[in-house]
Amino acid sequence: MSDASGTDLQERIAESRNGGAKLTPEEIAAHTQSLVGFHYTVDDYYEIGREEVRKHAMAVQDAHPTHWSEKGAREFGHETLIAAPTYVSVLGIIAQRKLFEDVITGYDMWQIMQTDQRLVYHQPMKVGDRLICDVSLESFRHVSSPEMIDLMVTKNVIWNQHDEPVMTTWTSLAARPGMDVDPELEASLDHVMMKIDAIGEPGHTVEPKAGRYDLPDPTQSPGAYAAVNFDTLSVGQELTPKRYFLTRGNLSNYAGVAGDPNPIHFSDHVINAAGMDDVVAHGMQTMGLGASFVSEFIGDPAAFCEYNVRFTSPVYVPADDSAAVDFTGKVKSLDPETRRGTIAITAKQGDRRIFGRATVVVQFN
Repeated sequence: MSDASGTDLQERIAESRNGGAKLTPEEIAAHTQSLVGFHYTVDDYYEIGREEVRKHAMAVQDAHPTHWSEKGAREFGHETLIAAPTYVSVLGIIAQRKLFEDVITGYDMWQIMQTDQRLVYHQPMKVGDRLICDVSLESFRHVSSPEMIDLMVTKNVIWNQHDEPVMTTWTSLAARPGMDVDPELEASLDHVMMKIDAIGEPGHTVEPKAGRYDLPDPTQSPGAYAAVNFDTLSVGQELTPKRYFLTRGNLSNYAGVAGDPNPIHFSDHVINAAGMDDVVAHGMQTMGLGASFVSEFIGDPAAFCEYNVRFTSPVYVPADDSAAVDFTGKVKSLDPETRRGTIAITAKQGDRRIFGRATVVVQFN
């Protein structure tokens, strides 16, 4: 494995920028392909704050006590507030932005679509954690027919300040390389994208850990904490269905909490110029609702071992109404040796499936 901060990578990036000239899709693909296997460490740690945990829990409509009060967290065996299972999206958007601005170049962030997400939990994220993220490009494929699209998988291995693994994530993305943007759409984007006069310099607080890129992926798993007793469960057991509502207000709030300014989540101006049906909810927002749904059933969100979702259709949110997302689920399998179980969940907007495949592996008591 190679370190993306090395001289070789910097030379590749300089070559890929081609003196400022617009790259062809083939040149972008060749550059991205050359980066498969490269790693870098985000150069500033992310510290989890108490109010940020609450803000994210509100954004994914999760009222579990472990996210809201120290007393509630202690009653479930936690020393402080723990973050909801998809809180990693807040850190992930920072790592992804750096990846596509500084390393994998040639793609506009608003033209990148998340298709699959896999989260493997080693321990719950909690208030006071200083998270360090090692990022790598795991795979890449350039598809030219029937339409040109680049498919890639990025991996984040997240550690805390004690060098303990916290989570490993794999994100599958579909990106359109080197697209010529319609002038009307380009003007629309300019009207709605955030404009910031200046950004402060956070400084370089993290150095890559020597030899860590060459280690196998962490295998540590969380405990059961206060999850329900394994012996009370049966294969085929159904979760109580639940309906969540999303409005434009929910989408705008989530965009602020997650730090994702993509205008397809809030701007009719851009949606109309792009020829889309309506503004859409964030994929990680709907995944977060799914985690909230499962947490109610299992008793303790800290017992999540793995969460996988394939995104098949967005949630469209109209300007004059709420979008209803219906969740159902059932216990898919149980392993008496490990006392783990797999829960399969389904999410729909009307008759349209939002998730093609969604499963949660849980450590039960």
